[in-house]
Amino acid sequence: MTDIEVFVQQEGRDELVRQVRSKIDELGIEYLYLQFVSVTGRICGKGIPADHWEAIAERGFQLVYGATVNLFLNRHGEYLGYGPHEKELVGIPEPETFCQLPWDKRVGRVWCTLFRNREERENPGSFLTADCRGNLRRIHTQFQADHDGLHLRHGTEPEMMWLKKGEDGKPDGGYSNPYCYHIDQFESLRPVYLRVIEYSRAMGLDMIQGDHEDAPGQLELNFTFDDALRTADRLTTYRQICAQVAREFNLIACFLSKPFMGVSASGCHHNISLWRGGQDQLNPLKNDPLPGMEENFMYRKGGENTFMPDTDDPQLPGKVGLQVVGGIVKHLAALTAIGASTVNSYRRLWDTGFWAPVFADWGYQNRTTGLRVSAPGRFEYRSVDSMVNPHLMAGAILKAADDGIRNDIDPGPPENRNIYEAMEAGKQVRRLPMTLGAALDALAGDDVIKSALPGEMYRLYDEYKRDEWERFLHTTTEWDIDTYLDCLP
Repeated sequence: MTDIEVFVQQEGRDELVRQVRSKIDELGIEYLYLQFVSVTGRICGKGIPADHWEAIAERGFQLVYGATVNLFLNRHGEYLGYGPHEKELVGIPEPETFCQLPWDKRVGRVWCTLFRNREERENPGSFLTADCRGNLRRIHTQFQADHDGLHLRHGTEPEMMWLKKGEDGKPDGGYSNPYCYHIDQFESLRPVYLRVIEYSRAMGLDMIQGDHEDAPGQLELNFTFDDALRTADRLTTYRQICAQVAREFNLIACFLSKPFMGVSASGCHHNISLWRGGQDQLNPLKNDPLPGMEENFMYRKGGENTFMPDTDDPQLPGKVGLQVVGGIVKHLAALTAIGASTVNSYRRLWDTGFWAPVFADWGYQNRTTGLRVSAPGRFEYRSVDSMVNPHLMAGAILKAADDGIRNDIDPGPPENRNIYEAMEAGKQVRRLPMTLGAALDALAGDDVIKSALPGEMYRLYDEYKRDEWERFLHTTTEWDIDTYLDCLP
């Protein structure tokens, strides 16, 4: 059987499809978004009347392959990734991901897995390697099989900015002042963040804390860490929620990492640990009845955290943790192409004085390094910003971790000094790529991290991002005018 046939006929799926029908009827759902995630992290898909749920659950929907790269044209006017002569992908809903949209309860969403067309001459009905969600699921499953059930649980720190909208629809500064951890600035955005929390809890995000950061209108609202795919899906859902709340308040939900120079950028640190065992536990978040399938409200709990210290040193990660740190430090340059995925990302690294990580090293509570042991049992991967595709990032982290474990990579001793002071004292430290072009070159030379972009995915990602870099290089900016207009005679 083909991959698509196995997927549709997997044991228990028919019952899940029936349960979704019951939820549709119970909740009064009239319309469904069938969603997937593009190479840049954008939510794409189709919508259908809920009456057609069963037919779509079995046969799926079709859409041009180029939707996985946002159906964009390159700077030469050619379609990125796929030409107009290509067949269409097939998206098959994952019924366990059905959830009602809290801002319009007539509408629900379902995540989908993507496949090659059933009529393709080569590999008909096989998994589409341009599907970043599907890739992450398969990478994580293989990682667990290769490492005796070891699995990734991680949480993210999704900083973003709430900006005022000018009459022309463009940003007109932040909604609040750039005072970090200032409750009065946080309070000024209370109607906004309470709406975000309300919608998030209704879609399965266990919101745990938040604060005002040190840029205009910059908030960080955190939700509980979990299994890799669920965390990536929840971060994507969180962005969708913020965009909706911005519409309701006539604001701009800004995920651009560095809209303003001279203040902090928006990062998206990933807090990482590897576990064995544990089980999923339902957390309904006071939703009664549940506005969706139970999977949306499941969190993996318990088990053994293999990053916990196993020596007398209460800070030093255990053996597996050190191997993973070694793998990630080794591959930080290539990982930067995924974690800092845009031209704008590197404004964050170049603007001085804001603790942005620019060196491939690690330490305890050391915010000048790419990795920081923030607490026993986990470490913070810092070279990632608010525009990251979380599904690609998690897959790449798993590949670096796999390399670290397989090859017992030694990360070296932790650096407890400010990295700049350490370098002045003679320490040799690799600098991370400082432009998108340099990061893409590092990725091109790293087969381990490239394997997190299997099949067509690497070609699509590289083509998309090279075009983005080239568009920047052939653009004249205000800086050019300001710097060179009067340079001669």
